[in-house]
Formats: sequence, C-alpha cells, structure tokens
Amino acid sequence: MAGLPFKSAALAVSLIALMPEAAQAQSNAALQQQIDELKAQVQALTTALAARQTATAPLSSPVPAGEGASSALAVASAPPAVPVAASASSPAPKSKAWYEKLSLRGYTQMRYNAFLSGDDTAPAGMSRLRSVHDSSISDRGSFSLRRARLVLQGDVSDRVSLYLQSDFATAVNNQAGSERREGFAQLRDAYADIFLDKDKSLRVRFGQSKVPFGWENMQSSSNRLTLDRSDAINSAVPSERDLGIVGYYTPPSVQKIWDRLGHDGQKLFGNYGAFGVGVFNGQGTNRTEQNRGLMKVAFATWPFELDGLGGAFEGQVVEVGGSAMLNDVQPELRSGAISSVAYKDDRVGVHAMLYPQPFGIQAEWNWGKGPEFDRASQTIAVKKLSGGYVQMMYRLPTETVGALMPYGRWQHYRGGWKGSTSAPRLETDEFEMGVEWQPWKALEITIAYARMKRAEADERRTGRAEGDLIRTQVQWNY
Repeated sequence: MAGLPFKSAALAVSLIALMPEAAQAQSNAALQQQIDELKAQVQALTTALAARQTATAPLSSPVPAGEGASSALAVASAPPAVPVAASASSPAPKSKAWYEKLSLRGYTQMRYNAFLSGDDTAPAGMSRLRSVHDSSISDRGSFSLRRARLVLQGDVSDRVSLYLQSDFATAVNNQAGSERREGFAQLRDAYADIFLDKDKSLRVRFGQSKVPFGWENMQSSSNRLTLDRSDAINSAVPSERDLGIVGYYTPPSVQKIWDRLGHDGQKLFGNYGAFGVGVFNGQGTNRTEQNRGLMKVAFATWPFELDGLGGAFEGQVVEVGGSAMLNDVQPELRSGAISSVAYKDDRVGVHAMLYPQPFGIQAEWNWGKGPEFDRASQTIAVKKLSGGYVQMMYRLPTETVGALMPYGRWQHYRGGWKGSTSAPRLETDEFEMGVEWQPWKALEITIAYARMKRAEADERRTGRAEGDLIRTQVQWNY
C-alpha cells in the first residue's frame, strides 16, 4: 500500500501529458480545478484497491459516479492475483548419494607410566615387570601413543552399512621367520553389515571385526573405564578381532534399554547384539590362517530393569550373559616358524554388571584350556586356564567440572598367552585404582595407581615381578 500514492501521482502526470494543448489554453483556475478532481479520483482509487486486497471475494462495491473511467483504468493496470494452488510446487529434496552418508571420526590416546618401585629390570632369565597390553611399561618407557584411530563408517543403502578402522600407533611385535603379518598400518576393522529386516535388529557381519567373546573385549577402548583390558578375558582373543562371519540379533525391547543407558552417558559395550553367533579363522588379528578349521563363537547378554523393586532401584539396570569358544590355534615359535601342531583353544565365560547409577559393579570370569609353554618338556602343550576380574565404579556427573568416575579393579589370571611367541604362561595378580575425568566430550583424562604382580610374557624367563606404578592417559576424541 505504501506504493499506491506514487503510482497514482504518476497516473495523474500521464493524464496531463496526454492533453498538452488543452492544459495550455486553460487558465490557472481551470488547471487547479482539474488537479483537485484528479486528487479526488486518486483518493477513491486508493480506497478501492485497499478494499480489494483485504476482501476474500472479488470487489463488488460500486464505484462512485463520474469515476468509472478512472476505476476501469486502475483495475486494468493492477497485476492479476495468482491463486496459491496455481503456484509451482517446490521440487522434492534430492536423496543423498551413499558416499555423502559416510562419517569420519576417531580418537587418540597418549600415555605416561612412572615406576614408584619394583622390578623394572631383572637379571637374565628372570621376569621383569611388563604388561602384554602396554609396551611402555618398562625401564625405558616414557611418553607413548597407545592408540591413534580413524573410523570411516556409514550406510551404503538401507540394508548395507560399512565400517573401516585403522590404527596409526601400532608396532609389528614378534615378527619372525616365515610368518606374515598382514594389513599394516594397521588394519583393525574392515566389515560390512547386512540388515535382514527393516528394523535393523537382525544383521550379518562380513569381514574383520571383533570376536563376540567377553563383554569387556567387545567394548571400545575409547569407551572403557580402565586403561587396559584384563589378561584373563583378553587371552581368548588378543587384539579382539579376527576375519570371519558373525550374526547379531537385538530385540527392540533390549535396544530400548541400551538407548536409554547410552543417552544417560553410560559406558556401553556397543551394539553387538543381545545374541551373537559367528565363525572366524582363529589365528588372530592380521595373521594368515594356518589350518582349515574355523573358530566357533557364541555370545549372549541381557539387561534387566529393576524399577519394579522399589524406589532405591529406580532406573537401575543389571545385565548378565555368557560366551563360549571352540578353536584350534597354531602359535608362533621362537625358531621363527609357525607351530605345525594346532592346539585346542576352548573356553566359556560369564559376565554380570550393575550399571553405575551412581554406584556400579562389573565382573567377568572364564575357564577353559589352551596352548601354554611347558618348561619341563620345553614345548607347547594344552593346559587349563582360568581368570577374570571384579570392578567397582561410581559416576559423578557435574555441571561445573565435567564428569568424574572413580574406579577400582582386581584381576587374576593363570594360563597361556597365545598372542606371544611360544604361548608363554601368565600369572597375573593386579589391583588398579583410578579416576577418569571428562571435562568435555572431546577430552578424557585418567590417572591411576597400579599394584602389579606378573609373570613376563616370555617363555625364556621364570618367576614373577612386582611393582607399583602411576599410570596416566589423555584421550582426545574427534
């Protein structure tokens, strides 16, 4: 409406310009009379246009007498109204290509271990205080990068997703003779998930991925509270991965509980299904298969909500489950070859946990038999193994300094370590107490005290070493 006076004035000037001779012949009084009449017509035109724009029906009010020509001219010059339904519809959004659905993320862990006391060195043939999980625990260790991971993942289609993870902070340990170590540097995961239903509760995984044995083994190192996995559970699958096929099933009711716990900030083990069954090569991560047998693995876990037990249990969840594994493995030998004998490597395990809300308990144990170096015969033999851990923790989410989670863990293991040369025997008793501080999602800082008593993973050394350490880790997520 603000433009109407300007348009009307332009119309008046145009009408005057059409009659130059008449305007020149008239007196000033006549000209003034014509200007006044034009002003009256402009005012009427303005009123009529305003009524037409605000009315829902076509303009039906009669035009005042003597203004028919001006009204007809105004209506003819007005732009036609465009019905809303006649406007062109917006084009449908273009669906993303599969490569546009991929995401890149990762994390890096930097560590520093300091001996307070203990056997950081020892005479030849005697165990030094060492860990199979952290090579920087030594008399020469200082700062180290424990992990530097990059993950590429995404949906290729509605039924297919991919996952590719590499690690840039690994070393080729125990490289010897004719054994090939494949996939450096270094392939950790390379698999595709095929979803068999629209709800994505049933999937089949092809490629190199985590072996579903042990709750802690399947939990990501970026999400785990303690600095390292326990010797007993990890001895089943050192490095946690192998090449094969595995199926996972997660009922919607279980997924709902896990989604709630994840939203609450709990450290879950990842969605590996409430049930998992798979077959793998059985030699370990990035190792060439040595026999035609397959490692068979089964896993089950189930969370139970405790809300029905009363107010003290409101929001609490207990999860219990177990694992089983049947395998034949051929360890690496000190001579530089691979054992020509395939040793039985069978075990079962159980796990249970009360998620920390705010106090929690987590425990696992496994029993079985596997390859272990026998000192009497100086050969590898199949021997019994057993061990596990018990862990307590407390969650303190704060708005001022971030999330704090103090913890304490005791672990025990007696058995072989097939991941090292000649499958040496481990005898581990360890207590670790620490706290994880997460001031922001992108940063986690862990400080811990560890009292260790271990047999070194070297079949040429005897006895056990002891020591007290301060262990620290900074992890940044991206």
